Amino acid sequence: MLQSIKKLMVMLLLVTAFTSCNQGPTLQTYYVDNELQPGFSSFDVPTSVVNVEKVEMTDEQREAYKSVNKLNVLTFVLNETNTEDYKVELEKINTILKNPKYEELMRGSTSDGRFVVKYLGESEASIDELILFGSASDKGFAIARILGDDMNAGKIMQLGEVLQNANIEDSQLDGLTEFFK
Repeated sequence: MLQSIKKLMVMLLLVTAFTSCNQGPTLQTYYVDNELQPGFSSFDVPTSVVNVEKVEMTDEQREAYKSVNKLNVLTFVLNETNTEDYKVELEKINTILKNPKYEELMRGSTSDGRFVVKYLGESEASIDELILFGSASDKGFAIARILGDDMNAGKIMQLGEVLQNANIEDSQLDGLTEFFK
């Protein structure tokens, strides 16, 4: 009897270990699995691409800039031959983003499409990954993962003005600008 109980306990521990490790697909695994697939384009942009040496920044903007390590972007460009693939991939992304570990900051829609901003981290003031996801039914979708350490959502949003005044190496952003044409 004691032997049976021990076996049952071991089985329960194994089942618990396997199910707790499998938290489903993540954006990181989706990115890696699809970055070289047909229809997709991807690129990584280190913060060194953005030259802010001559840009005047507030202390909060400088702190936000220093908290960002890099930007990962994955796009799916829609064309007349991949409409069904687009729908499948869009559903995969939406399923991943429904995971409660991705906290929502905002969402919205425009005449061109929809967007959502989510994050991974302890709170809006301690973010490790900021996610920008946008889709347009006539263009495709783009996922941008801003990776860093203890980023602050409010401070990161203030970087828009800095980026407008910064000298950005255009060749690094060709994939993104091509998507939005």
